[in-house]
Amino acid sequence: MEQNSEKFFNVVLFEPEIPQNTGNIVRLCACTNCRLYLVGKLGFSISDKYLKRAGLDYWGDVDILRVNALEDIEKANPEAKFYYCTTKSKTKYTRINYNIGDFFVFGPESRGLSEELLFSNPEKCITIPMADGQRSLNLSNSVSIVIYEAIRQNGCL
Repeated sequence: MEQNSEKFFNVVLFEPEIPQNTGNIVRLCACTNCRLYLVGKLGFSISDKYLKRAGLDYWGDVDILRVNALEDIEKANPEAKFYYCTTKSKTKYTRINYNIGDFFVFGPESRGLSEELLFSNPEKCITIPMADGQRSLNLSNSVSIVIYEAIRQNGCL
């Protein structure tokens, strides 16, 4: 589970629930040379037709790791920087300087990451600004926004 220097960034989906979002993120990871971690209980089967359809024929181009717990990734990559993407932070994603190899963790579509995780790591929490009164962006859109900012900063593509 150690980081491979050939990949630019690491996308971590904690208990994703909607197969189409995960399929879109598979495609994004293929197009941006990112590794994808699927963590915990998934809200769908990996063989789900919607997941496969959204990912099209990009599945073979993505390094996908299935992991039981977020802690497993953190323990396997002790020197890596982890960023927790949430609506419960004031730190805009554009205010952080990212490095190749960083990990971006996203929570389930219906509830996001746990407050316990977020409140114990406030310096690692980032958010995408939204209009007042809006709850959240689509998961695959959020992953795209953050990954492309990290790519822009590092001139990867």
